[in-house]
Amino acid sequence: MYDDVLPASAASGDPRTEPGPGPGGADSGAFGVFGVFDALLFDNDGTLLSSMESVRRCWTAWAEEFGITPEEFAAVELHGRPAAEIVADLLPPERVPEALARIERLEVADVPNGGVLPLPGTAALLASLPADRWAVVTSATRELAEARLHAVGIDPPMVIAADDISRGKPDPEPFLLAARRLGVDPARCAVFEDAPAGIQAGRAAGMRTVALATTHTREELADCPGGRPDFVVDDLSAVTAQVTGAGVELGSRDPAAPR
Repeated sequence: MYDDVLPASAASGDPRTEPGPGPGGADSGAFGVFGVFDALLFDNDGTLLSSMESVRRCWTAWAEEFGITPEEFAAVELHGRPAAEIVADLLPPERVPEALARIERLEVADVPNGGVLPLPGTAALLASLPADRWAVVTSATRELAEARLHAVGIDPPMVIAADDISRGKPDPEPFLLAARRLGVDPARCAVFEDAPAGIQAGRAAGMRTVALATTHTREELADCPGGRPDFVVDDLSAVTAQVTGAGVELGSRDPAAPR
């Protein structure tokens, strides 16, 4: 099972897990409280928005152009990983720079063609957060990430992108960099992710992890390398947030979130 909605450490006074109002309190829509945090770190694709239609178009065209067979392409994990790592898995080193530049051009150019949509709950949750309490942490390049975010009306106060790091998810570097730039303790951060690589990165960073079952099943998310996520919800519409003097108190409208 996942951690209880009020983990045992809540009794010790740990501010990450100390219970807030809960059901019947200030946010009566919540079934339980995840914890109180100084910062919320959001993956982009599959968490805030979906670009699956665009991604399929672009990567299919790219694979055909570079002679990648369907079998070779299917054998590589795509979601939640930087394009540079995916390309390096599929092509010899001497072809990687050209191929990486090509997929970047294809994906950025495709954004206006549709297929990039906000996921449920995104706009409401982000609107409830102070600008200095959240950031987007993505495996995409900055140009591509910002193009997709702007396409769905999201203007994040901070973006940590593939351009900013040397090691992508599942390495914790992207999330640790976000915490450092926000000036917060990693242990006081909550990570929102839909991909096992991202969940693994968040846990390795010492952060609490909230998995969204938007691109993977709950069963797949439960088998993440490096440990299960702390909580699982269907999407951000199941998450509640209340800003208090102690930080951002997160709760869930989903009674199955901790299971």
